[in-house]
Amino acid sequence: MPKHQKLSLAELNRLNIEEYKRLEKLPIVIVLDNIRSMSNIGSIFRTSDAFMIDSIHLCGITSQPPKNEIRKTALGATESVEWKYYENTMESIEDLKKDGYQIISIEQAQNSLMLQDFQPKPQKKLALIVGNEVKGVEQEVIDASDICLEIPQFGTKHSLNVSISAGLVIWHVFQNFYLKK
Repeated sequence: MPKHQKLSLAELNRLNIEEYKRLEKLPIVIVLDNIRSMSNIGSIFRTSDAFMIDSIHLCGITSQPPKNEIRKTALGATESVEWKYYENTMESIEDLKKDGYQIISIEQAQNSLMLQDFQPKPQKKLALIVGNEVKGVEQEVIDASDICLEIPQFGTKHSLNVSISAGLVIWHVFQNFYLKK
């Protein structure tokens, strides 16, 4: 028998949607600021499901489920992760601020905080904003943010795919909220 035998689906003990919905979620909302790629939207849904994110706000031109192209990458996560649509991102930010969320834009900006230096307080409500694949997070949204987080990069490119950026930040926050309890 191989040293690392791949687990079967039955051995993974995956929750069904009803079981998942009953779980306590992390107090995190992912805000999608005018994301144009439905594949990216679906990927962010799937990552949000994996790490028990409370909900996703779809803003502006960001497509809403059900759409086949979102479904292809979400693999059912549009059914498990709560979501809400806003015509513009600032409406989402205003609602989140009223509910006591710390507003965090994931963007390369002056005075940004490097991701590895960000230590979220356990159980603090966070709104993590990722921006358009070409233009990034809108300046108006950055201006309304409490923090800008930057993912350090060392190659010739100065940007990551939006779903990759979201995944890196979600994992970082998840580690601090969930794994370090």
